[in-house]
Amino acid sequence: MSLRQVIRASRETGLALAGLGAFWGAFAAYLPDYKLRAGVADGPFGLLLLCAALGGVVAMALVPRITARLGARALPVLAGALAIATLAPLIIQSALGLGVALVAMGAAMSALDIATNVRVSEAEHDTGLPLMNWNHALFSFAMGGAALVTGAARGQAVPPEVVQPVLAFALAGMAWRLRAPGLGAAPAGATADAAPAPLRTPWGVVVPAALILFAAFVTENTTETWSALYLERSLGGAVGAGALGPAMFGLVMGLFRLGGQMLATRLGEARLVAISAAVGVLGAAITATAPSVAVAVTGLGLLGMGAAVIVPSANALLGQRVARPARALALSRAWMIGFAGFFIGPVVMGGLADWAGLRAVFAALALVMAAVGPGLWALLRCARTPSRLPA
Repeated sequence: MSLRQVIRASRETGLALAGLGAFWGAFAAYLPDYKLRAGVADGPFGLLLLCAALGGVVAMALVPRITARLGARALPVLAGALAIATLAPLIIQSALGLGVALVAMGAAMSALDIATNVRVSEAEHDTGLPLMNWNHALFSFAMGGAALVTGAARGQAVPPEVVQPVLAFALAGMAWRLRAPGLGAAPAGATADAAPAPLRTPWGVVVPAALILFAAFVTENTTETWSALYLERSLGGAVGAGALGPAMFGLVMGLFRLGGQMLATRLGEARLVAISAAVGVLGAAITATAPSVAVAVTGLGLLGMGAAVIVPSANALLGQRVARPARALALSRAWMIGFAGFFIGPVVMGGLADWAGLRAVFAALALVMAAVGPGLWALLRCARTPSRLPA
């Protein structure tokens, strides 16, 4: 296996996930401003984040039909919808505006994310290459880079009305690029040997994988959502310094997802997930007890290191334990449950922050990361299925 082969096999999925990372990183960096514009406290703000979950659940329910109807056009069309949703934060001037924006953003993000990850899983099967860590590394790099650049712009008093249209234009270019021959199309052989979809979901594999994904997504989005506020409000960071939280988290995740390509080969996905969860627990604990911005950013880096490979490696472990006809169904069901943590986590943590402060949020994330262990143990009890290697 060469990195060149991995990059070539990930051209369309890597581009789509990088766009998703930039989309969310820019939003996370401006989150303190959006919260201020909405005029809501931590508790109501956390509840409003459920609007993103509402949009996401609707999108998840519709994605199988959308992708079946659009076929090879699915990724460019969904990427175009993401570009439009990038302008949604500009309507945030009240609690209602925040809720409407989050519904649109949650729907657009969830639809493209799930469609892309199912495509990555099928590409892994068809090429015999491990692709998950590389693709998710691109998401993390883009998210961290966008948060850093956007945070710098925010520190210079550049408003979202300037940044979001520029990002929307870039994402529209991404959608157009995905229309190119060989990009955005289904992987070779994806339909040639496909069998009819099974009538029953393999819940014995799906549930433990979903638990791992749920814990990872709670950690990811809670950190991306609340770290900027934590650094600026709880630790006294300067305006714009809060972007160091999601930026450090995202960039470290990207680096370690690149390393995950090699570590998974040496350690195996299961051992890698177990070690990563332990590092994540340590990082969350350091962040929760940090006396300064610098220590907190270090803790966030460790938290990003721990969370980095859990989602892609869990996807790989799940894909190894279901036959091809059940793979898309199993992955989509696990993601429908697990990805709920992406939206529910910040909501619950918002209530916790309102009651006990933002330090309690990161203390709770240490417990969430520890929950990866039982899910991994249950998943490993499921037998693997043979994979098809490239000819």
